[in-house]
Amino acid sequence: MSVKVIDSKTAAELIPDNASVALDGCLGTDVAEEILEMMKKRYQETGHPKDLDVWYGCGIGDNKGSAVENFAEKGMLRRVVGGLWSLAPKLAPMVANNDFEAFNFPQGTISQLFRDAAAHRPVLVTHTGLGTFVDPENDGGRLNEAAKNSTLVNRIKIHGKDYLAYETPKPDVSIFRGTYADENGNITFDDEPLTMDVTAVAMAAHNNGGKVIVQVKRVVKAGSLDPKAVRVPGVLVDYVVPTDNPEMTKQTNDYIYNPDIIKSNIVKDVKQMDLPLDKKKVIARRAAFLFNPDTDHCVNFGIGQYPMYCAMVMKEEGLSDNIVTTVEAGTFGGTSLGGGSFGTAIAPQATIDEPYMFDFYNGGGLDATYLGLAEADQYGNLNVSKFGPKIAGTGGFVDITQYTPKIVFTGTFTAAGLKEEIKDGKLNIIQEGKVKKFVKHVQQITFSGKVAYDSNQEVWYVTERAVFKLVKGGIELMEIAPGVDLQKDVLDQMEFKPIISDNLQEMDPRIFQEPVMNIKNDKR
Repeated sequence: MSVKVIDSKTAAELIPDNASVALDGCLGTDVAEEILEMMKKRYQETGHPKDLDVWYGCGIGDNKGSAVENFAEKGMLRRVVGGLWSLAPKLAPMVANNDFEAFNFPQGTISQLFRDAAAHRPVLVTHTGLGTFVDPENDGGRLNEAAKNSTLVNRIKIHGKDYLAYETPKPDVSIFRGTYADENGNITFDDEPLTMDVTAVAMAAHNNGGKVIVQVKRVVKAGSLDPKAVRVPGVLVDYVVPTDNPEMTKQTNDYIYNPDIIKSNIVKDVKQMDLPLDKKKVIARRAAFLFNPDTDHCVNFGIGQYPMYCAMVMKEEGLSDNIVTTVEAGTFGGTSLGGGSFGTAIAPQATIDEPYMFDFYNGGGLDATYLGLAEADQYGNLNVSKFGPKIAGTGGFVDITQYTPKIVFTGTFTAAGLKEEIKDGKLNIIQEGKVKKFVKHVQQITFSGKVAYDSNQEVWYVTERAVFKLVKGGIELMEIAPGVDLQKDVLDQMEFKPIISDNLQEMDPRIFQEPVMNIKNDKR
């Protein structure tokens, strides 16, 4: 057997109108950018392929027109089902204009749907999404009116318990990137820091009678690849597209090539961290008090500046020595990276395929997670996925929050213009933010407080001036920062009155002082 080796222009010409297209990638990793750009060019010149049904799990792109934004042409799309939308802002006005059906499903659910599509399972039955905007009792994951007549998820009961049943896709084409292909089409991912959904999307397209197109750096002799390094067997691959353009084979949006994110034998001196005492550090320090070294052995830090700051403060405090961090894209251990390299890690201990990482999460493998706090309401619900016309998407947020026993949401109390300083052991609010983040009703339920409470999860909402805990019926104010006025700075900046603890306290004074807190030595 030999695989067909073609160029990216020819690959783009193979995509038919009305095709269901399964994409793989995380930001820039594993993304077959050269093929996608050629698809866009072909459409601009010929009007084909049109009316595509595009599925992807993790956010792909760079906010600058790459990856899924290559489909931001009127008439090119019929439907998009995506996990994270924030990297494709060009699609947002098209969603608002109802140019195509738009759905947002949890990233892990889409990942597992690809795997189930390969086995011809008609639906994926899961707890993930119950009580959120994905639940058909709310929006069913729909993002616009164009999608109102399509139902891709239903609520069902099994043994008296509620579950969601997601319809599996039937891909006509899967498109992704590897590192090497041999003459038989076997694909390895030597230089890719993540393997994501590559096996699942390839098998899903192949088993549904579709085509698998893989962009690689080069083609090598048959038999020259380590069989255990092959993640996509050649029997699944129809076409290989080699490219020697380094911009089309970047490991991440930040790196052309960085060996530190694909090897675990990297030894580097740990630099002395110098984290300024600002609101980010205050939030991260208070969150660090919720870490329990006796129980929190496997931890996830989400995307965004506040969760990443939590990771840095815990390192500064010596709390991270005995924990294994994970990222939903598939990495265990190492130092997780943010920005354009989110999903990867310096010197990871292990990297697994994304469907299995979400199996780990769904089964309760995480002990704790630290995530962002964009908008919260009186019932403890959170919204991180949609703000007016801006579509951020849920990413792995729903998958992670519905199964992790301890959840710590982190962020500032207000937004847009907030200015604060920490001085003399107190928090001083110089200018209040224009946007209230604690509202009566969130715009979209990405996290359900009721579902979490009924599931006996421990949930905290940590800001620079107030700390809340999820309780029955809502959130309870547990602590406030020294220097703030309860009425003026907290209650007046909320659209609802929270439950106030009978034992309301000030936050630990060490949080607002320069020296390392040494909470590692606190008695527990």
